[in-house]
Amino acid sequence: MRALLIWPAALILSAAAVLADARGNVLVDVIKLPEAAVILAEEGMAQAEDLNRDMLNGQAGPAWFQQVGQIYAPERMVEMVRTELDMELTGEAREEVIRFFASSRGTQIVELENSARRTIQDPDVEEAARARYRNLEGSDDARLALISRYVETGDMIQRNVMSALNSNYQFLRGLVEGGAIEMSEEEMLKDAANDLEQSTADTTEWLFGFLLLAYHPLQDSDLEAYIAFAETPAGQALNRALFNGFGKAYEDISYALGRAVALNMTAQEL
Repeated sequence: MRALLIWPAALILSAAAVLADARGNVLVDVIKLPEAAVILAEEGMAQAEDLNRDMLNGQAGPAWFQQVGQIYAPERMVEMVRTELDMELTGEAREEVIRFFASSRGTQIVELENSARRTIQDPDVEEAARARYRNLEGSDDARLALISRYVETGDMIQRNVMSALNSNYQFLRGLVEGGAIEMSEEEMLKDAANDLEQSTADTTEWLFGFLLLAYHPLQDSDLEAYIAFAETPAGQALNRALFNGFGKAYEDISYALGRAVALNMTAQEL
């Protein structure tokens, strides 16, 4: 008779897993994660042009860009971030995030962020955004103060810098293991660490420029509400999940890019 009790319990567990997965899908949808991944993949394809010019003498053919497209696969980025979201956000915390971003305010914020991320790919737009921040830096501008609070809440400068340094290291590791260059582990770590000061300054300018651009249409009350949400345990968990997920994705991407560059460099030598 006891064996019969296993089935209802198993069904309950199965139903709970299905519900959790369904709510995870809703979370991914309301923060528009697939759209963000596509935008980042577009950035990657633009950077492939730079790598072709700077490291491959402009000689890379269609196969190179096909390789890069596969490396920046948006679906893979989404799954890596989704894994972190599932780990960091469960139960009521996940529901808090869903409620916020399913609201008209949350929807507008995500749309503004994604739109700005796509727009700032234009070098002229990026420079204008950076210049705006430089003009406001050190001032008592009220909007800059709000964005500074938001950046500090998410420890965004430090997290972005560390992600960039880790990605640089993985790119070098890909080049080394692909046979394009020779460097020891110590040399790779030192090379990545040498970029710390420059990376911090560049990240600060880009990030503030981007956020000033993205949130320009928002009312102060909407931005204040967003910051208040970001300061909650649920908002902090979301921030960790996004940084961890995209950080891991970019480490994998950077390593694969290094290997791909090495492959094309050695092929040209042949």
